[in-house]
Amino acid sequence: MSRELVNEICAAQPGAEWSDPWGGGHDCWKVGGKVFALIGVTGSHVSVKTDSTETAAFLIETGVAERAAYLHASWVAMPMDAAPDELAHRIRHSYRLVRGGLTKKAQAALPPL
Repeated sequence: MSRELVNEICAAQPGAEWSDPWGGGHDCWKVGGKVFALIGVTGSHVSVKTDSTETAAFLIETGVAERAAYLHASWVAMPMDAAPDELAHRIRHSYRLVRGGLTKKAQAALPPL
């Protein structure tokens, strides 16, 4: 999967916003001001949130993902050459987790799912 396709999946999530907060070519996707996907400058991985550190550890142990640098242990870095269905699933799941963690007021201000 290419960086462009990953960005298309992220952009398709209701209320998703792109930024490059550190400059230099990062793709940072947020919902309600909170990050749900992050592509580094090299563009070889997309970092996404999982539902727990246990899920992240499982994905890392099974070789599906790597530890996401600079992020909490519940985040993983999915390689861009991962199975497209798995990658899309992980991006959408991360979006739903982050959106679900927003305040009710912030969630109400977003477009419906």
